[in-house]
Amino acid sequence: MSGLSENRSLLILHATVFVWGFTGILGALISIPSVQLVWYRVLIAFITLYIYFKATGTSLQVSREAFFKLFFTGAIVGGHWILFFQSIKLSTVSVGLVCLSSLTLFTAILEPLMKKTRISGIEILTGLMIITGIYMIFKFETRYTSGIICGLLAAFCGSLFSIINSKQVQNRPAPIISFYELIGAFVWISVYLYYQDGFDASMKLNLPDLTYLLILGTICTSVAYVAGVSVMKQLSAFRVALITNLEPIYGIALAFLFFGKKEAMTAGFYAGATILMASIFLYPYVKNTALKRKQARHARQS
Repeated sequence: MSGLSENRSLLILHATVFVWGFTGILGALISIPSVQLVWYRVLIAFITLYIYFKATGTSLQVSREAFFKLFFTGAIVGGHWILFFQSIKLSTVSVGLVCLSSLTLFTAILEPLMKKTRISGIEILTGLMIITGIYMIFKFETRYTSGIICGLLAAFCGSLFSIINSKQVQNRPAPIISFYELIGAFVWISVYLYYQDGFDASMKLNLPDLTYLLILGTICTSVAYVAGVSVMKQLSAFRVALITNLEPIYGIALAFLFFGKKEAMTAGFYAGATILMASIFLYPYVKNTALKRKQARHARQS
């Protein structure tokens, strides 16, 4: 029975990662600017989550201190999404997704700094491989420099709020964290749009934009997030991390399906992307193997 449960969780996780990969396609299809796009996304997502919490009788109560922490983290979440969609609009879905994969590099550097621990040799080696991949992408895709920079900044923000959330999730459920961060993102983006006179004609939605935004806000954000959290009861963090790394691959495959030749890149881009993706896949495997050896060594010594 547990085997069936695990297989079901694996299927749900792959479907969730596939859906996450689809967000890049929707970002390219939606015609409104990135900031307005994310404003609608967070609005739809937190309304959907609120309905879900009410339907399941989930308590939304958190301390004032926790609320403000999550509220301010929401600014980073909003910045991450805006930069990601801006990267796609300035380049292509493939470029945006591959640059977002550098999140592993930023996490390997930022997490030890924020938690005041030592950076391991594995993380340094992985970081060097990722930097090599990014350098090759920069070198061969100079026409997309602005898009690449936005993609890397999106990865930096994504890494930052992931590290913050890794601490928050020890004290409260992940969907609650997401809900209050979405509220924070909505408020901060609204303030930005107000002072930039962004609540103008650019907010107007046509029918295709509205349809894509509803899919993005509900299925690709709220539903996918809840599903992604639920599988963690059955699957190890290592397995989840490994499968999540498939997101850019699913996304790039979908981009070719939807946009064809527009997504075609130089051979140098694919070489750099291969190095970057290989390092991302190898990182959790090598780290997990090293951890098991260390545990085995301690067991023998004791």
